[in-house]
Amino acid sequence: MQIHLVLLSSLEKIMRNETSSESRFNGFSMLNNERKSFQLYISSDCDEVSLEIKSDLSCITPYTVEYLPSEYAINEKTADDYVIKNKDGYYPDLLLPAEKIIKLENGAKTLWFEINPTEKLEAGNHKIEIIVSSGDVKSSVSFDIEVINCSLEKQNLIFTNWFHSDCLMQEYNFEAFSDEYWRVVKNYMAVACEHGMNCILTPLFTPSLDIAVGGDRPTVQLVDVTLEKGRYSFNFDKLKKWIETAQSCGIEYFEMAHFFTQWGAKFAPKIMATVNGEYKQIFGWKTLVISKKYKKFLRQFAAELKSFIETMGLKEKTLIHVSDEPNSSQTFTYRIAANIIKDLFSGYRIIDALSDFKFYKKGLVNTPIPANNHIEPFIGNVPELWTYYCCAQDNKYVSNRFFSIPSQRNRVLGYQLYKYDVKGFLHWGYNFWNTQYSKKKINPYEITDAGKAFQSGDSYVVYPKEDGTPLCSLRLKVFYDGFQDMMALQTLEKLAGRKKALDILEKGLDKELTFFEYPHSNEWQLETRERINTEIKNCLNTENNK
Repeated sequence: MQIHLVLLSSLEKIMRNETSSESRFNGFSMLNNERKSFQLYISSDCDEVSLEIKSDLSCITPYTVEYLPSEYAINEKTADDYVIKNKDGYYPDLLLPAEKIIKLENGAKTLWFEINPTEKLEAGNHKIEIIVSSGDVKSSVSFDIEVINCSLEKQNLIFTNWFHSDCLMQEYNFEAFSDEYWRVVKNYMAVACEHGMNCILTPLFTPSLDIAVGGDRPTVQLVDVTLEKGRYSFNFDKLKKWIETAQSCGIEYFEMAHFFTQWGAKFAPKIMATVNGEYKQIFGWKTLVISKKYKKFLRQFAAELKSFIETMGLKEKTLIHVSDEPNSSQTFTYRIAANIIKDLFSGYRIIDALSDFKFYKKGLVNTPIPANNHIEPFIGNVPELWTYYCCAQDNKYVSNRFFSIPSQRNRVLGYQLYKYDVKGFLHWGYNFWNTQYSKKKINPYEITDAGKAFQSGDSYVVYPKEDGTPLCSLRLKVFYDGFQDMMALQTLEKLAGRKKALDILEKGLDKELTFFEYPHSNEWQLETRERINTEIKNCLNTENNK
């Protein structure tokens, strides 16, 4: 009987049909308030093993790395070659809290360990020893980490990962705005916020997103509307509770859902109202962008919404949408919608995901959000640079988070966001557990590609647990590591200036770091972060010796 252990960094993805025999990890440094992860590959002829962690750090949580199926992992027609091609169709993604007894699968298991301090860690070296045993057979690995006596700067980048409360309703079978609704929504908000999401999609009306024309999604409208004698009135109690719930989790910004339908702004979203005592739909797919009735509604609604927002002290924290992802053929309808919203929300930040620079040049949006593979024309030409990615960003080596994307390609985004001083990042799928166009609910443990519509990993980063809490993916952890890299550079900038931080970031590169150019190397990713940490420590020592 034997047990073989291999330490791995958090960037390794070990496939089911792959073995790992060599250690590719020798410890790390960290700032005193950040999270760090590493992995352990176990191989043995035992069926199960016991796990023990010895360390003066009490904030180490172990997880098992679970494999999930993918029928659509890569778009062979468009994808570049920096991907993981896996023949058996299973990829490591789900992180399950580990028990003391670990069951092995075909003689192997990968464990994920996260150091997650609830308060600042004590500076200095800390030893971690992991002991794996079965009966009298034991194997162990140990290493040291260094905690630097410095904290990461607060995240100032605005990050929204679209939050789909209707998917929670469908998964857990509760009604909108019930006690259970608010409990589960808060659980999912809290985990999102823990991983960098400080802005939340807020459904004033049911978001017109990922719906086929004429289709529907469950009503999650936060504003109660009443129509009597031709006059609208609005109740913001649910919206206020949503905002306060989000704020209690640490969310700061509120991204109001789009006032017109996705992909062209041709129609109004679904809006429900009580009309002469009857609750019914008053706007939707039959309401054209040119509707005078809808424009009149928006005029009354915008005035009261702005009053509510400003009373809450949230004007600077509010983002307004027109319509998602319009293209050049939809300029006519988008222009009509954009002019309505610009007029009604003058002085507010209006944002939309769109990748055609002409929309911005024509003055149709003040904060465009281009995809990262279309970002070049926007760099240096917009007051605030934002970016996003989704299923279409699988080329030019841009960052993404698919199952088939190497973790380094996921995490490198943090360096890129810092380099280009990006102010905001958007993604559409925190927990979209539907097929494309929301035609039916899926089991996210079994269908990971929205019914072969989007590459696995595009549409969600968390999994539903029976108790109403989310389980994390390793992709979510790696993505947040990228944010921590960005914040570490901002910490260094505060100590030594932006030029020094950029010099440290790009040291030794043959080509300038861009959204398309970067070393495809775990070692470079990790060594660069260690170099940043070393320079932070040097700056602190210089300050202390003055």
